[in-house]
Amino acid sequence: MAATASSSGGHERLRTGARAVRAVIVTCQKWVALGAADADSAGHNAADQRFGGTSAADQAALEWALRLGAARSEAVTVIALGPDEASKALRDAAAAGADRLLRVDSSTSIDSVDVAAAITSALQSLGAADVSFIVCGDYSLDRGSGSVPAFLAAMLGMAMALGAVGIDLADGTDVEVLRRLDGGRRERLRLHDSGVISVEGSTATLRRASLSGVLASKAKQIEMHTPTRSIDHVARATTMSTYRPRARQLAPPVGGNPLARLHALTSATHRSTHGETVVLDPQMAARRIVEALTVWGYLDGESGPAADAPTR
Repeated sequence: MAATASSSGGHERLRTGARAVRAVIVTCQKWVALGAADADSAGHNAADQRFGGTSAADQAALEWALRLGAARSEAVTVIALGPDEASKALRDAAAAGADRLLRVDSSTSIDSVDVAAAITSALQSLGAADVSFIVCGDYSLDRGSGSVPAFLAAMLGMAMALGAVGIDLADGTDVEVLRRLDGGRRERLRLHDSGVISVEGSTATLRRASLSGVLASKAKQIEMHTPTRSIDHVARATTMSTYRPRARQLAPPVGGNPLARLHALTSATHRSTHGETVVLDPQMAARRIVEALTVWGYLDGESGPAADAPTR
């Protein structure tokens, strides 16, 4: 996972009021090996680390970070989480215009929460209190869960606008974000001088690096950071699988003839309640949901927060 941070160094910028503070902009990217798997000397299959890259969403996030840094007169720092081969992504970011490069040495096959924790640790080494905006891609090339930005926002205590399809940088302080919602709807959010943003790959195309930028990136220093705690991948004790409710014990069918018993087994003569529409206040609606889940076999008896709701 890579992150891009904008740091103004010794430059002091005046924000709202008369308080002058330093700001940092961060964009997150994940470096992933793209080559085919080859067997090493021990017989294990491993992707060729020479061939790797970042997703289109991560590249769009870097482009937005560069634009945001230019609009706010702030430098850009890139934080890459991964093995030594991730330095290639850092060099590419430097060629595009990033000013500072930082790599966190770690395996890429770790959970999203560990990725966010590693980036948070790196940001704290830079001065997390100075972070203004964090711009991330909404998916990576491997698992692509898109959950790292949300974890970052929680760990840093920042506002978030995830799944952006457009960003407006017209205001030098605030940033307007257009989010994609279900059903073809959109939501427009305004982040006041700070926040975590995740963007889709279609929102921007990473600029083409100049020849001078490519040559300068080869001499750019890459700083190393060690996380405050181990983030190596650890096998989980639990096994994740699709939830399947336990079989319910049903009373034997009743009826004086086979047809009546068949109706009782199939509930053919009963009205289905799965499509029932009810209008209730929140407390009564919560109890109705618990009752339905109990009948369908997802819950055992009265349980959950709605169990203490008053009866109808």
